[in-house]
Amino acid sequence: MTRDVLLEVQDLCKHFPVRTHLARRHVGTVKAVDGVTFDVARGETVGLVGESGSGKTTAGRCILRAIEPTAGQVHLHDDGRRVDVLKLGRAQLRALRRRMQFIFQDPYASLNPRMTVMQIIAEPLVINHAARGKALEARVRELVRQVGLDERILNRYPHAFSGGQRQRIGIARALALKPSLIIADEPVSALDMSMQAQILNLLKDLQKQLNLTYLFIAHDLSVIRHFCDRVLVMYAGKLVETGTTNQLFSAPQHPYTEALLSAAPRPDPRTDSVRIRLEGEVPDPTQRPTGCPFHPRCRFAEDRCQTDEPGLEEVSEGRTTACHLASQLELQGVER
Repeated sequence: MTRDVLLEVQDLCKHFPVRTHLARRHVGTVKAVDGVTFDVARGETVGLVGESGSGKTTAGRCILRAIEPTAGQVHLHDDGRRVDVLKLGRAQLRALRRRMQFIFQDPYASLNPRMTVMQIIAEPLVINHAARGKALEARVRELVRQVGLDERILNRYPHAFSGGQRQRIGIARALALKPSLIIADEPVSALDMSMQAQILNLLKDLQKQLNLTYLFIAHDLSVIRHFCDRVLVMYAGKLVETGTTNQLFSAPQHPYTEALLSAAPRPDPRTDSVRIRLEGEVPDPTQRPTGCPFHPRCRFAEDRCQTDEPGLEEVSEGRTTACHLASQLELQGVER
């Protein structure tokens, strides 16, 4: 069965130069994203997970060209066309961005405190000349209702709302131009548990209603497990494992994934679990270790792991991992 791919990312890289403060001399390079390849099917929810500093947010911003990638290819299948996002000029990119929108982590910082809710949600419609006058007001009211808010809030300012309400406003703004793809960067991490569930359920409902596709960036594996169809695991700027949510949670193939799963809280406190504590620190992004970037913290590492960097290889249908020992290890997953 052929997958209806909406987004293709190939060998995506983002390297930041490191310069001395005074002489501005180049002294190193931070490889925040280093050769990331994946795709997202239409209507699918793909989770991108990893520790802070793994490069997941940078990857999301590079896809939208909120920051310019160093190298790679990003293709969006839009209205029967396969568009190379990274080769578009400013005017073409602005038009394509109507099809790709971003939901930010901090719902307060992403909303202009000097604008009313009406102005915030209407802004993308005004900038893109998508609606005006009564049609603009009607569209904003429709969006507010879609995200579960009362129309009476339209003349109020962001400070008057709770974190969950602000995030609903941010979601309404992201939906204004009827996008196909939404990249959500930790959209519930700033919310309490009850509000997290409400926002996740809202996003699920909107996906069904509007045929949305999500790239969902998060570090909370319990959220990923509930919300995503497939999972991509990043470490030190690289993908180390991919697979369906059920595959990855029940039988991880990479030691880093196993460690992440062991750290996730269990809903039943009576469930036996052994926390795998990784030794050492996340590698310095300017001096990443040779070989497998995870080998200094891996309890299974062999000599070849220190010298030969493993590529992302398919281990079973729909599953890939970057580990020399994947076929030999029996790693502990999480029971459903």
